Amino acid sequence: MTVRVALLGHGFAGRTFHAPLIQAVQGLELRIVASSQPGQVQARLPGVTVVASAREAATHPDVDLVVIATPNESHAPLAEAALRAGKHVVVDKPFTVTLAEARALCVLAQERGRLLSVFHNRRWDSDFLALRALLADGALGRVTHVESRFDRFRPEVRARWREQARPGAGVWFDLGPHLVDQALQLFGLPDTVAAALGRHREGAQVDDWCQVTLAYPRRHVVLQASMLVAGGLPRFAVHGTKGSWLKYGLDTQEDGLRADVTPGAPGWGEDPSPGRLMDGATGAVRTTVAPPGDYRRYYSGLRDALEGRGPNPVTPAQALAVMSVMEAASLAAERGCEQRPDLTEEERTAFSADASPVT
Repeated sequence: MTVRVALLGHGFAGRTFHAPLIQAVQGLELRIVASSQPGQVQARLPGVTVVASAREAATHPDVDLVVIATPNESHAPLAEAALRAGKHVVVDKPFTVTLAEARALCVLAQERGRLLSVFHNRRWDSDFLALRALLADGALGRVTHVESRFDRFRPEVRARWREQARPGAGVWFDLGPHLVDQALQLFGLPDTVAAALGRHREGAQVDDWCQVTLAYPRRHVVLQASMLVAGGLPRFAVHGTKGSWLKYGLDTQEDGLRADVTPGAPGWGEDPSPGRLMDGATGAVRTTVAPPGDYRRYYSGLRDALEGRGPNPVTPAQALAVMSVMEAASLAAERGCEQRPDLTEEERTAFSADASPVT
């Protein structure tokens, strides 16, 4: 079986992540790309059909799977159009810009019997896989405090939609979904969410700094992102009743994809920066080696799900849970008080059935 794919958008996400990963997975065939720059697309992807209209690509009769990598505010209407046309759908993060939109898409996908998934690729980061294994082994004891961050150093505000005053823009909606999804995969849904969003750069129109705290019984998970951090801070700092784990450096796959390295090439996803596990009782320190990361596992899992040979790698219930925390954080920052993720008991049960938090 060959899954025929349409990719909506050939900007950074579509060009750098989705197109090469789709092409690297056997059983997926990238047939159509929606883009306003056909020459650029055909130079990189010879043989694909380029159409100017994202909606035309979303409903094209010659595709089975639609991958949406367009500006965030267009995710919901394009996903709805694709689902109504009988297509399976992958949406790049963030799923949507509101929880209501996400909920409506989940209902529609279920009604139409179509697979709906969100590209939470950071589940296959090498450092995240290392942390998941440490927690499963109990190496840190009961985890009490986690700091997880993605930082950039981009002091100039650029003329791009992610930095303009429009729905779904800003660093929280750009990097926050990665941080939230990883936290939910490890620890499940928090009781409450507290947040602060800020604009630190001259001329910033949207948030370029955020600090969000997920509160659990006897545990706090602090998620941070900034566009003005040049380095020096750990990607993960995890503390528990047996010790602490520090991990510096980011997963290398994004850099490889930016450099046009073929996914799966020698050394793909290998982490050059070991973590440091510190034993609280003895003070002993040992290095931890991360397993290689591999974003192809998202798309190979998706292919298997479409063929009936495995589960959806990121289910609608999991994606909805992420959006509930995203929206709770936005409201917490606006109102200045903690918020509870706004999920029904049925939605919470569905998330619990799909997710397998480590602790």
